[in-house]
Amino acid sequence: MPPASTGASTLTVAASTPSSPVTDTTDRLEPGRLGYRRMSFALFAAGVATFALLYSTQALLPAVSASFGATAGQASWTVSAATGALALCVLPLSALSERFGRRQMMTASLVIAVTVGLFVPFAPSLGWLIALRAVQGAALAGLPASAMAYLAEEVRPKALVAAIGLFVAGNSIGGMSGRILTGWVAQLWGWRAALGAVGLLAVACAVVFHFMIPRARHFTPGTLNPKALARTVGSHLANPLLRRLYAIGALFMTVFGAVYTVIGYRLVEAPFNLPQGIVGSIFLVYLVGTVSSAAAGRLVARLGRRGALYLAVSTTAAGLLLSLGDALAAVLLGLVLITAGFFAGHAVASSSVSRTATTGRAQASALYQSAYYLGSSAGGTLGAVAFHTGGWAGTVTLGLLAVLGVVSITLYGTRAARAERLRPGAVAPVQN
Repeated sequence: MPPASTGASTLTVAASTPSSPVTDTTDRLEPGRLGYRRMSFALFAAGVATFALLYSTQALLPAVSASFGATAGQASWTVSAATGALALCVLPLSALSERFGRRQMMTASLVIAVTVGLFVPFAPSLGWLIALRAVQGAALAGLPASAMAYLAEEVRPKALVAAIGLFVAGNSIGGMSGRILTGWVAQLWGWRAALGAVGLLAVACAVVFHFMIPRARHFTPGTLNPKALARTVGSHLANPLLRRLYAIGALFMTVFGAVYTVIGYRLVEAPFNLPQGIVGSIFLVYLVGTVSSAAAGRLVARLGRRGALYLAVSTTAAGLLLSLGDALAAVLLGLVLITAGFFAGHAVASSSVSRTATTGRAQASALYQSAYYLGSSAGGTLGAVAFHTGGWAGTVTLGLLAVLGVVSITLYGTRAARAERLRPGAVAPVQN
């Protein structure tokens, strides 16, 4: 069953005057200041809520399948519908954030998503569950791109990679805590109670965000105009570096979506036969993602952006290959490497988008988020199909193909940058 329509394609409003870049950075947020700490804590909480809600059914897919008599592919739509709806809605909602403000859009997104999350546990059928999850994903679409645009405008440029890394770290904590929470609650009281627990966790995070997020000081509102949106989006899509970054984000997320959608099915079957609570606890490896995403800034400083991407993709590929083993220790170590590589690569690619786009940052980030979550949706569904037809080896093959795509794009970017440097009178391009 495909994701429910979000109406994103018919939205007719957009920012005609994207918020202009700020040249005076003396009063921007930077590490060591109270405002930076408040901002980091608030966006960390928002990241926790976003990933906890967005992937709330992922660790529960075997239980959902059993409850509704559904296959892995059918149950996977409870994840893919949410990520697909987010991908469709992130661009129009980011345009609204250009008019009404990043802070306001992030707050509205959290409120609606949390409210829908309280109804999700009562879905009477798989179809209703998928529909509610699609609505929830559409609501969450206003948060990721707005958060990155907010950071690009409010944080000093030298601290941007680290600030985005902290937001991504919140994503990893949310993904981890949501899955662990649902795993143990489902084992004790069923998957519906587990979804209710995630909803309450998200409520707490939304309250923290509301009271902690600093007001925007460098946002300039624009008017709503669809032609301006088309021009801004067109200019971003015409930028070859941004196109490569969007493709890298989508491919990284294809790997991650496939692995974590299917891993529960693999671990509850022979030779592992793990109970639901233990399967949920496997997501403790997300802590590795918290560390690797927060360390992305240091990786870039030492290796450069392309060097950091090569390291991230190599780590991911090694994890995929290691996970083919039948020993539980090998599978767990493989998940650790996959998670570390994914979150590092995502932090580097997403921060590169914010650094590359000097105007229309919300739209640039929105396009990245659209590609990123389309990759998640495709990875979840294709990963489940690959698992159904070829077992875990099929899912790993899909992941390795996506990894090969990232390597090819990064190599092409390296060669293009070298050719640009050798061109007479050329200005050194921004690394991807």
